[in-house]
Amino acid sequence: MKKILKASLVLGLSLSVVLAGCGKNEEKPAGEAATGGAKTDMKIGMVTDVGGVNDKSFNQSAWEALTSVKKDTGAEVTYLQSKDKTEYTPNLNKYVKGGYALTWGIGFDLGADMKTVADQNPDAKLAIIDAVVDSPNVQSVTFSEHEGSFLVGVVAAKMTKTGKIGFVGGAEIPVITRFQAGFNAGVAAVNPDIKVKNVYAGAFDKPDQGKVIASTMYNDGVDIIFHASGATGTGVFNEATARVKNGEKVWVIGVDKDQSLEFGDKVTLTSMVKGVDAAVQKVSKEVIDGTFKGGKVELGLKDDGVGIAKTSDRNVPADVLALVEEYKAKIISGEIKVPQDMKK
Repeated sequence: MKKILKASLVLGLSLSVVLAGCGKNEEKPAGEAATGGAKTDMKIGMVTDVGGVNDKSFNQSAWEALTSVKKDTGAEVTYLQSKDKTEYTPNLNKYVKGGYALTWGIGFDLGADMKTVADQNPDAKLAIIDAVVDSPNVQSVTFSEHEGSFLVGVVAAKMTKTGKIGFVGGAEIPVITRFQAGFNAGVAAVNPDIKVKNVYAGAFDKPDQGKVIASTMYNDGVDIIFHASGATGTGVFNEATARVKNGEKVWVIGVDKDQSLEFGDKVTLTSMVKGVDAAVQKVSKEVIDGTFKGGKVELGLKDDGVGIAKTSDRNVPADVLALVEEYKAKIISGEIKVPQDMKK
């Protein structure tokens, strides 16, 4: 059954993925979502982590996917933002107790709360991104972030002019340490003499903190920073943008979605994208058409679930992109085993 589930989800992602949460609790008014034909009257709810729906990262990708579901099916889609972790369970329960057809939790931090809610409501259907919840009524979707991060590590190592590269993580949790481990490994594969400065902000919703960390790194000679920090990363981009306007040549590598579309090509070297949008659309439509099955699936390079943004050729030379493809092939074939932990 797991193999069948994975094959089904991967097929949908392969067709739609291109290699490619903080304030008052607030439900998204239906009138602000995209409008569509009345093909179904089902309701789908989404609970963000503390990064918020406008994190310009994976929460935003998930919400954009649900608005597409509304356009395609007419389903009512709404979201709740969580200002802190104590709101995860109440927010999830609002949708579950409200009779929503599907309740999404976006982010690793919601895993324990979703497990509790799912077990207490076995007839409800739930789904989560970036965590595995072992309950039969939950669809868990995770990604091989370390594999995609390896590739942008290759880009960073080839493109740095100072030989100094930075990584900014949100919280030091497994999903983010996979980004760190893969990125560091990709840099080392190209040039083991390059040392990556790794810093954790301790939060996904602190742009000011991200800006301070980036400023310190750039002042120390780092010229490329890869962030995996949600809305905190907005501060990294803001610092880079200010410096570029002053004539400095510094870069940021985006995360989860093509962040050049948010921050521009002058500061975004490339982005490590994940198929969050495709996964959210796929599972949501399975609920609508009655084919939803709980379970878990992990999507990596071989599934087109992670990779580098298609706009990378705007700043990354063809020979570097060719090298990225070589490493990608070696990872898919198993010749290269990308570490998921810095200890390995």
